[in-house]
Amino acid sequence: MVHPHSTLVVTINGTGFVIEILYLSLFLIFSDSKKRLRIVAIVVAECISLAVLAMLVLSFAHTTKLRSTIVGSICMAGNIFMYASPLSVMKLVITTRSVEYMPFFLSLFSFLNGVSWTSYALIRFDPFIAAPNGMGTVLGLVQLLLYATFYRSTKRIVAERKAQGEVGLAGKPVADSNNKNGV
Repeated sequence: MVHPHSTLVVTINGTGFVIEILYLSLFLIFSDSKKRLRIVAIVVAECISLAVLAMLVLSFAHTTKLRSTIVGSICMAGNIFMYASPLSVMKLVITTRSVEYMPFFLSLFSFLNGVSWTSYALIRFDPFIAAPNGMGTVLGLVQLLLYATFYRSTKRIVAERKAQGEVGLAGKPVADSNNKNGV
């Protein structure tokens, strides 16, 4: 209804939607009530926003070009936010010189996802897919470069932390209430 001949994009995003519903269902089943209520409120707000957007676009944008421009621009913004979300972790990696809090596989697959969608967009020449995923490719590459740069220092930092923890436990005797000597 918005953009003709986009079966591949609809199929892949539909599959992602089903997987996300399963993930959210598992989260809601196993989370505490405070977190559950917060996530339900966010999902309800998103559903209402999307319903209003769909009604407005289908009611007032009568050409597929205008519909594609409106929905494509909104999707571009969402996609850019998704790819930009690791920026705070990237800052933490740079300041701590440790990739401890930046999972490698998340960075790798973020990069591969960006490359895949950028390639697809360049083949079809779709700027609404090319722009955010091109940025995602660059951000994914930066994450991988950070990982390569700080991986060794992370191993060293974790090893030092373990050694200090073991020394701390072995270096101080614990007082036993049954022992009269306090050792």
